[in-house]
Amino acid sequence: MKKPILIKFANRVREERKKLKLSQEEFAAKAGFHRTYIGMIERAERNITLTNIEKLAKAFKMPLPSLFKDF
Repeated sequence: MKKPILIKFANRVREERKKLKLSQEEFAAKAGFHRTYIGMIERAERNITLTNIEKLAKAFKMPLPSLFKDF
């Protein structure tokens, strides 16, 4: 069973990516990840490190705490 915190984070990443109108592949390139890794994050299959969360925030051009809005 997927952990609720991973599901919330996955939904937040997907929401922000879609706001930028980027495919998973485009966003992965921008963030420095492989497209399958972004897919696994968005499906709550990966419990990613804080270092990688920071990379996502930078790719979104947002402060790190903003990724945890409404948690």
